[in-house]
Amino acid sequence: MCWSARADPVAGSAISGAGIACLARVGRARDLPVAALPLLLGAHQLVEAAVWRTGGGCSPAATAWAVITLPLLALRVPAGVLLAAAPEGRRRLWGPPAAGLATAAVLAYCLATRPVTAEIRGRTIGYGVNVPWMPLVLTGRLFATPGSLPLGGDRRLRTLGLVPTAGAPACSALWRLEFASTWCAFAAVASLLVLGWVRRPPATPPVT
Repeated sequence: MCWSARADPVAGSAISGAGIACLARVGRARDLPVAALPLLLGAHQLVEAAVWRTGGGCSPAATAWAVITLPLLALRVPAGVLLAAAPEGRRRLWGPPAAGLATAAVLAYCLATRPVTAEIRGRTIGYGVNVPWMPLVLTGRLFATPGSLPLGGDRRLRTLGLVPTAGAPACSALWRLEFASTWCAFAAVASLLVLGWVRRPPATPPVT
């Protein structure tokens, strides 16, 4: 994943392929946003491969990477979980989309008005985005993205949310300045758990 210019294209292609398989196997239209998550995160790794090729700095690839990482995922993941949830369980799921909307608004404004920089640091990439109130914004993003998945009521989605949540402090401790890049790579691999989710047996209708 973010470990070399060669690793990102390979990993991104593999994860994107898994995303296509998820879309091919999905059985309900309302599951499509979650089923497409590996495809989006695989494409995200391919965008980072373009950042490697540019050698860092301010570039369209770095900006595209940040747009996916920050506002897009903050909006898309909680909305997808809300759509996929059973109607009777949606009441508890409105918190993450609300947090995602507020967080994405701040992040989108920052990306529209301030440059995104990327710096190659050995086998990792550090991204720079000038975001005010960063601890608060990061908390909102974490609640909206991996935080929404355990609330979906599905065991596999709960696991998908817990794995990147547990990986966040590890990535922060090991690669403090490169946290965003390494954690997104970790989340991309974790998204392969969606394959198991789309293969789950259909719910049994209640006996009347």
